[in-house]
Amino acid sequence: MSRWEHLSYLAVLLGCLLATAPLEILLRTRVYARPRRLALAVAPVLAVFVGWDLYAIAHGHWTFDPRRTTGIILPGGIPLDEVLFFLVVPVCAILALEAVRAVTGWQAGDEPDRPDP
Repeated sequence: MSRWEHLSYLAVLLGCLLATAPLEILLRTRVYARPRRLALAVAPVLAVFVGWDLYAIAHGHWTFDPRRTTGIILPGGIPLDEVLFFLVVPVCAILALEAVRAVTGWQAGDEPDRPDP
């Protein structure tokens, strides 16, 4: 096992965040600038999928390679890395959606029209 292998899962999550971070700056998606809205979008995903994982872990349907995770195990046997996955991936998806909206001018229906740059 390599010295850094236990950080594999976190490295993938960091890569996802780094790949989408420029969208916030370059396209002014304002995802991070609206933390309440972001939390309201991510919280249901987190609740459902962490619950699903906890069920699957408890019934022996789901396991995680301890060599590729930090080893920090939360109640119910779920690795911290997995919980972070359910935070990071939705945030990246929202950033990508908002980037598409910024480029195309597509309105989601809940915001006033943006003036043309």
